[in-house]
Amino acid sequence: MEEEYLQFAKDVAYKAGEIMLKYFKEDNRASYKGDKTIVTLADKEINTYLINQVKQKFPTHSVDGEEEQFGKSNHVWVCDPVDGTAMYARHIAVAVFSLALVIDGISTVGVVYDPFTDNLYSAIKGKGTYKNGKKIIVNDYQLDDMRSVSNFDMWPRADYNIYDVIKKLGEKTYFVSIGSVIRGGMCVADGEFNMAIFPGTKRKNCDIAAVKVIVEEAGGKVTDIFGNEQRYDQDINGAIISNGLVHDEVVKIINEFLNKKVID
Repeated sequence: MEEEYLQFAKDVAYKAGEIMLKYFKEDNRASYKGDKTIVTLADKEINTYLINQVKQKFPTHSVDGEEEQFGKSNHVWVCDPVDGTAMYARHIAVAVFSLALVIDGISTVGVVYDPFTDNLYSAIKGKGTYKNGKKIIVNDYQLDDMRSVSNFDMWPRADYNIYDVIKKLGEKTYFVSIGSVIRGGMCVADGEFNMAIFPGTKRKNCDIAAVKVIVEEAGGKVTDIFGNEQRYDQDINGAIISNGLVHDEVVKIINEFLNKKVID
């Protein structure tokens, strides 16, 4: 059954990529939501398409999309239709599509599709991670390795202020912010980055659900921002995405600056 779920996720991902490319060079009618984040026609169209497909193929399942939700079930398709919308709305080719099947809070199947490079990342829990059908693994770089590159996301209204954390960790690793935590997560899975920090909480399970299974099946580790496991069918407590080797060190430094969970 898991293979069937994965094929479904891949089919949806490729369709989502077509929609993203269709609007990319056009007026994508970007607008601002109540939380002052950007949404485009592509976000809405992809989210609706996913719901319609789930209704047809898996009517007992539910959908938790960043723009729209459907049903209630222990089998939840968690989706970020366009991660990196701020870049996408400005016609900068960074955004990706993300979809995970979360069963009883656990990310079991995940896909991430980058339509600009035609790279599809996929994983089934317990069966490894693949990029366009070829198995990939995380790197083995420590933070102070000269090859170490890490990603971070931060915005003024984030529940966790990680600026001091970034400054401290930046003494060892080279930090970038590419504008999509999911794309950054795929860089960890593929060995290009060795770590990413994400302070998102409310509705941000949509950003990390697929990253969780893809990175961990590649040999890495994904936890909340304090190093704890968490469910991916509800709000999250941020995320640390790493090659596993640097995880404890990152958690230790984060706990020096942050000590209160936002989501219980």
